Amino acid sequence: MSQNWTPPPAGGTSATVPNYMVPAIISIFCCWPLAIPAIIFAAQVNNKAQAGDIAGAQDASKKAKMFSFIAIGLGVVLILIYVVMMILGVGLSALGNR
Repeated sequence: MSQNWTPPPAGGTSATVPNYMVPAIISIFCCWPLAIPAIIFAAQVNNKAQAGDIAGAQDASKKAKMFSFIAIGLGVVLILIYVVMMILGVGLSALGNR
């Protein structure tokens, strides 16, 4: 009735595929709508690599990197715009009170 589970063959390739989980988690604080797919793709990398799907793992890694770096970049740009607007707003209000 029970079947013995055998792991997939190693295949002789020791391809290490980065999963970009750390940038994906950091991107939550910058732009969370883009961080969600980044985390999902980053979580898929190790499972696909262990299953022997190196091409799928590389594709998921590429997508995790793309989503997380776009989210971080967008968050940094929005923070810079906010800071500039606050500086200009304070500067303009100081000039208006004279």
